[in-house]
Amino acid sequence: MANVVVSVADRPYTMQCPDGEEDHLRELASLLDAEIVRIKQSVGSIGDIRLLVMSGLMVADRLSEAIRKIESLEDQIKGLRESRNQAQAQTKDMEAKFAARLESASARLESIAKAMK
Repeated sequence: MANVVVSVADRPYTMQCPDGEEDHLRELASLLDAEIVRIKQSVGSIGDIRLLVMSGLMVADRLSEAIRKIESLEDQIKGLRESRNQAQAQTKDMEAKFAARLESASARLESIAKAMK
């Protein structure tokens, strides 16, 4: 485990994270800190705990929205895959019918050719 010092609301916090995840933890702290700055600018000073709760809720709201979008996109992908599979099945069916018609036409042509000899 690695120790990382992050700054949130102008205060340093020592956090632990798995080795190699230090930069990611710093990015997360930066996102939270940016949300705190936005809230401070819009509502002013409201107390550290309330500020952190509001920021956490704002970040959670964005996460929730992102999850909904991902689920919607996954549904669209599923629908597109089903459509593709249907189209492939229809194509195979059409190819089989076309091949059967070609064979039938070929057989007719062969019989006409034999009859003409």
